[in-house]
Amino acid sequence: MKLPRDVSGTDLVKALHRVGYRVTRQTGSHIRLTREGEGARQHHITIPNHSPLRVGTLSAIITDVATHLRISKDEAIKYLFG
Repeated sequence: MKLPRDVSGTDLVKALHRVGYRVTRQTGSHIRLTREGEGARQHHITIPNHSPLRVGTLSAIITDVATHLRISKDEAIKYLFG
């Protein structure tokens, strides 16, 4: 599935909220999200609050999230952006 080209940092934060990520802090234009996993396993990602996000940045974030959730990148894109 193709990555959307017009996703802002705020839109991505909202999409990741649906899969269990929560905003833990914001420093300047970067938002830090954390997802509690099984046991003591946590996953942290930092998202720049830019509009729109660069395609490479978005791709790297989606790949990182998909790896953590143990799903394919295409499944993650489909789930997050419908």
